[in-house]
Amino acid sequence: MGTVVSIRVGATGVDADAAVAAAAAVFARWEARCSLFEPRSELSRIGRGELALVDASADVRDAYALALHWRDATDGVFTPHRGDGMVDLNGVVKALAVEEAGEALDRAGFVGWAVNAGGDVLVSATSGDAADPGRSVGIVDPADRTALLARIDLDPPRRRAIATSGSAERGDHIWTLPGSGPSPFLQVSVAAADLVIADVIATAIVAGGRTSLDDLADRHDIDVLAVMRDGGLLATPGWPRRASDAGA
Repeated sequence: MGTVVSIRVGATGVDADAAVAAAAAVFARWEARCSLFEPRSELSRIGRGELALVDASADVRDAYALALHWRDATDGVFTPHRGDGMVDLNGVVKALAVEEAGEALDRAGFVGWAVNAGGDVLVSATSGDAADPGRSVGIVDPADRTALLARIDLDPPRRRAIATSGSAERGDHIWTLPGSGPSPFLQVSVAAADLVIADVIATAIVAGGRTSLDDLADRHDIDVLAVMRDGGLLATPGWPRRASDAGA
């Protein structure tokens, strides 16, 4: 998937090793299925014409079906189809892997965990600390990667996940609609109950611009912080304060 994964479980020693092993096994399986960075993955083989999509594993076919669902739900601004004809499922697979890793941590008995895959964060449904049920997540300033732009306190179950998409770190890698030009947004962060929803909608808003922001924020229970290319900010009413005001 071309990203770094970190896990926080509030455990040390053997317990921490077990948590890492459980999550690593999940990401390794998804990497073998869907990574376009891995030439031997099923998706890479599909792209080269060596494997038909209908003959791929259930993981790949289900992820593709999920991506098509979200293509329809976003009026086509989110799509698994690249302009070069390749099928790219990274828009859903990273979130699916994080959610499955979280399920593995739950089964192993960990509480209060957090999984971060390249800035896409999911926290456990319970914090393990009744006095502090929320988890704070910082949003990096796209103009200064050493500084925080904002903070949001994830509060399960309504807000378990946050995803950030944009061009600040990896350049303009998100496809906009034909003829629409570059996205007006440098970075978009979305908080939701579900990481797939957060990740897909963050990508769709970058791809679809202000129209998609207004439409998707109206139709889904999400909080959004969008950074314009000129540095201006747009936020839904539920988004909290700037990092400087939050003491971050």
